[in-house]
Amino acid sequence: MKIYEIIDEEINISIGVLLYYEKERTFIIELQEKLDEWTAPLLLTSFIKKGVYTIPRDISLLWVKERIIPSGRQNIGSILNTHRLKEYDEMKFLELSDGRCSQDSLYIKKLDELPEYVISRQKANLTECTVLGDHTLLCFFSDDSTRKIDMKKISNFADLDKILNNPTLFSSCKVGTGGYFLTFNNSIDIPAYILRETGTIIPLTLDDFFTFAKKNLLDTAQCCDILECSRQNISYMVKLGQLSPIKENTKGNLYSYGEVLRNQW
Repeated sequence: MKIYEIIDEEINISIGVLLYYEKERTFIIELQEKLDEWTAPLLLTSFIKKGVYTIPRDISLLWVKERIIPSGRQNIGSILNTHRLKEYDEMKFLELSDGRCSQDSLYIKKLDELPEYVISRQKANLTECTVLGDHTLLCFFSDDSTRKIDMKKISNFADLDKILNNPTLFSSCKVGTGGYFLTFNNSIDIPAYILRETGTIIPLTLDDFFTFAKKNLLDTAQCCDILECSRQNISYMVKLGQLSPIKENTKGNLYSYGEVLRNQW
């Protein structure tokens, strides 16, 4: 990850930080909370008015694109050759100009480490998420809090119906870059702060969850040992409905320890 401070040269203040995750080529802007609609970049004032200082990746990318040569420029091939670039790269072009443009007095300066306010803010980011039934998610956050989110309760989110009405899209959800958002098919993002605001806190940490999984999920060999039977017996029990695999795989299934024990009773 690359870190850049965004500085307003005219009034000599830091307005925030630009984060660039190189592997996924994703930008995230973290604004200072001291900003108001007059000192924030014009593109980002609508977020400031709502009290949102972590800017989504699509808007962060748009801010970057406003400051660099567009990819569709007629002589882009010649420009790439001049700067010895093999392909169009937003970050490279931003670095070449120090993030300056003619529309404002902002520029960027490389930092070696994250400012404390960004580190503190990232504690509210996601670390893990899993899909439950009935449009519900179980989300784990960096501050060790866990929330159960009923997606139907999320308000003022434009693409919510598209997610809820498409089971394949809903089940594709995963934690996005840096834990800043949950993404569906890498095309629709829901910011972590919206999930936190909507979710119900559950007294369960990610460590608790992993400990439960380690101690309560058994592979086929472990089931055979406990029930003192062969793999063929396990397959037969599955066909009879006496055992239900939690996860099926060609190399072996996973079973619930509690259900295996009940077959001893």
